Amino acid sequence: MLKILKYSIYDLLRSRWSYVYFIFYLLIGFVLLFLNNDINKAVITLMNIIIVLTPLIGTIFGVMYYYNSKEFTELLLAQPIKRNKIFMGQYIGISLSLTLSLVLGLGIPFVLYGLFRSTAIFDFSLLILVGSFLNFIFVALAYNIALSTENKIKGFGYAILMWLFLAVIYDGLFMISLMLFNEYPLDNFSLIATMFNPIDLSRILILLKLDISALLGYTGAVFKDFFGTNKGFFLSFLVLCLWIIIPLFRMSRKLRKKDF
Repeated sequence: MLKILKYSIYDLLRSRWSYVYFIFYLLIGFVLLFLNNDINKAVITLMNIIIVLTPLIGTIFGVMYYYNSKEFTELLLAQPIKRNKIFMGQYIGISLSLTLSLVLGLGIPFVLYGLFRSTAIFDFSLLILVGSFLNFIFVALAYNIALSTENKIKGFGYAILMWLFLAVIYDGLFMISLMLFNEYPLDNFSLIATMFNPIDLSRILILLKLDISALLGYTGAVFKDFFGTNKGFFLSFLVLCLWIIIPLFRMSRKLRKKDF
């Protein structure tokens, strides 16, 4: 698995799209710091970009890598190597390479602008940690979709639809539900509904630590009031871990039954 992991990372580092991803975040970091000239404000602005863009990139890269390396994967499957080791090596390689581009792309400009001398270093670290979680989550979800769909066009379509649902449609349905049933106590419903969306959960996790009451929506306020800042943080962290573990468990079961 480690050899496959090393190959996957090396293969992605040779890809021009990895450099495009890295340069994009590098430019975003420099532009935000140039416009704001305040690391704390730049971190807040960057939150909205990472929460939406990182899942999209992870989804696209996961599906694209699976379909593009399908012939090589079939060659590996003909060898006496366990399926789980092959796909776990690829999955970890993709996730680590995306996380590396994110960390370096944003870390370089913020460090040059004096991150280590700023009070925003903990908020920035949390932002990078959440972005890394989203990479691992959405690459795992993308691999599940690709394993379930042999047709490349359908696979890309389902993957984009999944991201669109979690990033946009889910919030709209959630707000409509709150408006329709505003006469009922919705605290527990809000908490449970938030946990079923890693993007919303990541956003609230960051907002709880930034303590920005103006940006806290209804779900964020309930999360903070009911759990408190520390409890909300650890619960969010635990649920994000489950968002990685459950898709990987499903992927492992799918691999045992799939006929390549």
